Amino acid sequence: MFEEAAFREKMAGLQRRYHELSSLLGDPDVIAKRSEFAKFSKEHADIDEMVSAWKVYTKTEDDLAQAKAMLAESDDAEMREMAKAEIHELEDSIERQQQEIKILLLPKDPLDAKNILLEIRAGTGGDEAALFAGDLFRMYMRYAERLGWKTEQMSSTEGTSGGFKEVIVLIQGKDVYSQLKYESGVHRVQRVPSTESQGRVHTSAATVVVLPEAVEVDVQINENELRIDVYRSSGPGGQSVNTTDSAVRITHIPTGTVVICQNEKSQHKNKAAAMRVLRSRILETEIAKQEESERDQRRSLVKSGDRSEKIRTYNFPQDRLTDHRINLSKRNLKGILDGEIGELIDALRAHAQAEALNQAQDL
Repeated sequence: MFEEAAFREKMAGLQRRYHELSSLLGDPDVIAKRSEFAKFSKEHADIDEMVSAWKVYTKTEDDLAQAKAMLAESDDAEMREMAKAEIHELEDSIERQQQEIKILLLPKDPLDAKNILLEIRAGTGGDEAALFAGDLFRMYMRYAERLGWKTEQMSSTEGTSGGFKEVIVLIQGKDVYSQLKYESGVHRVQRVPSTESQGRVHTSAATVVVLPEAVEVDVQINENELRIDVYRSSGPGGQSVNTTDSAVRITHIPTGTVVICQNEKSQHKNKAAAMRVLRSRILETEIAKQEESERDQRRSLVKSGDRSEKIRTYNFPQDRLTDHRINLSKRNLKGILDGEIGELIDALRAHAQAEALNQAQDL
């Protein structure tokens, strides 16, 4: 990504800018200008982690220089062995720290800080697929709870035997998209359904789509290009849920995108929820077009959000989860479906960072 001299020049420049920003943020004239203060505050926060990592790195270099001087100057055999061991440890630490800094220097995904709309749909497998979609829903909700994220169910259609045919949830919190963006794709489950009397293992699937939440600034929608229909909400089996026309279906005519929301009793609330989902789906389409045009430069195995791709298998007879993109297998499906997916998400993010770093070094 950077030659050694360029790497040091880059970090020295960031350190100088960090000190400049620190001074600016203490300037009364800057503080009085709210927009300017906010801009400098964001830039300061963006480079803070890199500058802190660089300080640790240069301190480790100083320690290494001292250890090498000790080795060169000492005649004591025991002291020399201690110095050699310290040098070996510090050299390993420097290599690791440099890699971490280079990862921090990679261009940030501008969507990483966004909230998300999580869409889970039952795929092949009938009632068992709906039950599995319900399991995935619970898994993500428990993970969100562990991280202190806020969740809001926007729309859902229950399966006839439980679970969901489809459920859409808004998840709000710090860097939600950066954590969950690799979850998009087909999730497959292998287990004995509760309705199976012969004890045979069945394979079912559910589709997960992670959309960055779009606001009006991100996507402009012309009201004249929308067809809005209202009707009465209904539950499983056609049972009437409301006696008023509160359910809302919005069709974006130029793209053919259709969104239905019927969870709320208020037509106004359902329309607002449907518009949030619609904006995010249109933003996803625009992002996909951009990535398609840049695929030769940017696409990597983990970054693929192709919802048709089988990304993961949950094998109950063997109590094993396998993520096919990074060939990672983990035991303890009970814990995983209870929201213990932090290690898996960290592994996916680390793999994506390594891939991005390799691509940057090849340029």
